[in-house]
Amino acid sequence: MSPSSAPEPFTGIPVAALDFYDDLEVDNTKSFWEKHKAVYDEAVKAPMTALCAALEPEFGSAKVFRPYRDVRFAKDKTPYKTHQGAFVPCGPSTGWYVQVSAQGVRTGAGFYEASSAGLAAVRAAIDEELTGQELERILDSLRADGWDVGGDRLKTSPRGYAADHPRIELLRHKSLTAGRSHGFEPVIHTPELLDVVRDDWRALRPLVEWVAARTDR
Repeated sequence: MSPSSAPEPFTGIPVAALDFYDDLEVDNTKSFWEKHKAVYDEAVKAPMTALCAALEPEFGSAKVFRPYRDVRFAKDKTPYKTHQGAFVPCGPSTGWYVQVSAQGVRTGAGFYEASSAGLAAVRAAIDEELTGQELERILDSLRADGWDVGGDRLKTSPRGYAADHPRIELLRHKSLTAGRSHGFEPVIHTPELLDVVRDDWRALRPLVEWVAARTDR
């Protein structure tokens, strides 16, 4: 790779990125965006791209999401997302995530949107004693380390599973994620954020690999 094509080194998320999203939440309009697009490009998109490039050798290529909202069927017609996310897939809708917003930096992983077949495979593995208990141990360990475990869930039991199933709460999940906020910690503005995200994603690897082993078939 020639020096001119080498990715920019990651130096941290600038304070200007958080300020940009603070202002965007107040004035989510095309006129604001056009006036401040250079700030987005320099303070948000460029650092996120550099962070993903630095993580790529270990985790794979990331998708840095577009900043525009799909408002075709939404009641909220504001045109721009109030956060910048990036996702590294390890299977269908399964992988690692990092985000910057007015609330700071957040990391996470899991499966975010499963197909009917993928969700059925995950539920079958939760139902099975050995693999279901393995997932429980992974999630218990993450909770003990301060991770928030969440995701969209059914209010009732999924079809085919008894309400008194020992893992019924897991079976109700339509998506399953673990996340952690680093907020405004000083580290987010430094090159050391790379190590923080890398360590977080490594900690989440057992969850990602457990799900990917069921959905990537």
